[in-house]
Amino acid sequence: MAKKRFYVVWDGVNPGVYADWKSCEAQIKGYPAAKYKAFNTEEEAQKAYASNCWNYIGKNATVTARTTIRWQDLPKAKQPLLPSLSVDAACSGNPGIMEYRGVDTATGKEIFKVGPYSGGTNNIGEFLALVHGLALLDKVGKPNLPIYSDSRTAIAWVKKKNAATKLVPDKENGIIFDLIRRAENWLLTHSYANPIYKWDTDNWGEVPADFGRK
Repeated sequence: MAKKRFYVVWDGVNPGVYADWKSCEAQIKGYPAAKYKAFNTEEEAQKAYASNCWNYIGKNATVTARTTIRWQDLPKAKQPLLPSLSVDAACSGNPGIMEYRGVDTATGKEIFKVGPYSGGTNNIGEFLALVHGLALLDKVGKPNLPIYSDSRTAIAWVKKKNAATKLVPDKENGIIFDLIRRAENWLLTHSYANPIYKWDTDNWGEVPADFGRK
């Protein structure tokens, strides 16, 4: 049975604390720059709702909603490979407002960020982030630098050189499908040696490129 979660919506249609994802999603879907996060207990959620959202989300967050796992505290043999690039995506809704980015795994320094765009999905964002990372590393002459992603789906799409999304193109997501076509074309016309690894979230915590909105 899935663990009960509580959701705080600081900026959405109706800000507040919600006891299920469906209710939370109704407040953020299609809402520009919605700010929300999941918590393990209602007490934590109520405390967070009464506080500044930036204490809990974003790169300058000072409070964690869940027990923090730090890969930096592990023996070096059990840490991710360094130097490396980590990528991730965020999407408010499905489909919804999507963006993605890549960061230096060791420092968390943002290397690139794209979006937000309307009408995307998280899987598409994860796929585009990986291809963007591969193209960037090819351009700057780092053909062997590892890339980490926490999305098995996106990694599989990259290997198949095809974004197998069920999303239907429309006027809203035209830019996103243009990015998909360009990404697929890059994969078909380029070779790369960069190893792509699945980020071990259970042992390392959230991928460094995470947007902090879970």
